[in-house]
Amino acid sequence: MLHLVSAVLLLSVPPAKGADSVVAFVDVTVIPMDRERTLPRQTVVVRGGRIVAIGPSDRVKVPAGGVKVDGRGKFLIPGLAEMHAHIPGGDTPDSVVERTLFLYVSGGITTIRGMLGDPRHLDLRARAARNELLSPTIYTSGPSLNGTSVPTPGAAARIVAEQKAAGYDFLKIHPGIGGEVFDTLAATAQRVGIRFAGHVPLAVGLARALETGYATIDHLDGYVEAMVREGSPVKADESEFFGLNLGEYLDESKLPALVEATREARVWNVPTQVLMENLMPGESVEALERRPEMRYVAPGSLPKWAETKTSVLKETGSSVESARRVMQVRRRLIKALHAGGAGLLLGSDAPQIYNVPGFSIHRELAALVAAGLTPYQALETGTRNVAVFFRTLPTSGTIAVGKRADLVLLDANPLIDVGNTTRRAGVMLRGRWLPKAEIDTRLAAIAKSVGN
Repeated sequence: MLHLVSAVLLLSVPPAKGADSVVAFVDVTVIPMDRERTLPRQTVVVRGGRIVAIGPSDRVKVPAGGVKVDGRGKFLIPGLAEMHAHIPGGDTPDSVVERTLFLYVSGGITTIRGMLGDPRHLDLRARAARNELLSPTIYTSGPSLNGTSVPTPGAAARIVAEQKAAGYDFLKIHPGIGGEVFDTLAATAQRVGIRFAGHVPLAVGLARALETGYATIDHLDGYVEAMVREGSPVKADESEFFGLNLGEYLDESKLPALVEATREARVWNVPTQVLMENLMPGESVEALERRPEMRYVAPGSLPKWAETKTSVLKETGSSVESARRVMQVRRRLIKALHAGGAGLLLGSDAPQIYNVPGFSIHRELAALVAAGLTPYQALETGTRNVAVFFRTLPTSGTIAVGKRADLVLLDANPLIDVGNTTRRAGVMLRGRWLPKAEIDTRLAAIAKSVGN
């Protein structure tokens, strides 16, 4: 993973507010995300991290001493999730880790699923839950399971058991795992009770991944390979970088059966479509580097990202035509999975190539809409669907009394234009209100710290 920043800057975190602290959003339009609807002129009262009242503003009174947030002309949505996030690990300075976590929060992301775990992430998860860090709620994998870390069935069984005992939330699968090793990995995971997610190794393939019950397939890995037509001169096991070199050899008539198999297996997908969009021919390196969020990226990362983008076709042996066809198929697959009842979850793979935490997730929402989802359907992948996936719907994912107060206040309606999720008036994280002015001050400090 490419580190986002390298300089040292501590972002101070004031002590968490007491259990009796009250914040009220007054005269706001609520988008509860339980179904597609809006509730205008509502007052939402939060006490000690939970929503305690919702109702018409002329009926719900703000408790004495409560902080009032003017919601006139604004829209309140649940906090978003980044379901393919990366958290710096290893010996990265604490200050860099903390400000990476804050970047997620700044974008209205109140839950992240760390997809490349490290032992220190277990402590971060606990500190975030205790409100000792200005951080989203964290779910984390263990360290990567790949062809090097689990070369044999015995190694796979041992490491799966160790990661379960250590307390990781799930296992992260990377490429390179052999078929026999994977079978042992999957059987051990099922026996000890830990989910696994991520890439689909070529030796495993999509059918076996669905059969064994991946929690999520990330990047739509394995689907392009599964659509290679019979008799193709290039075989599925010769795939390069999510099938980028296979675009001229695909049989899209296979797509409906793959969607139905995914639905029946109850396997979720995290498309990370924006990552692919960043790498494809079209938008230039110069245009990508002009994105406003690049001010939060260490300048040394940009040349590396540019090199990756400009070399991806050559290194994968892919033609421009093949890459474009794969992108078209991916968009149709996203729409088909949703229409077919196979679950989608919001994730962008940040921080990665031109994907800045807190910013790339909004580009992913736009990519989902471009693939054919409505704004509501796209937002659902990062709110309600996430709670269904984590089995936390009674306490998160929608706006309702009793739920955790993870909220985003917007200046315009995201159901009309999903891009309005970038027009934030503030973020509430587990009951702590962060107005736009405070967020902007912290972001300015991050930009300054990386020399931008």
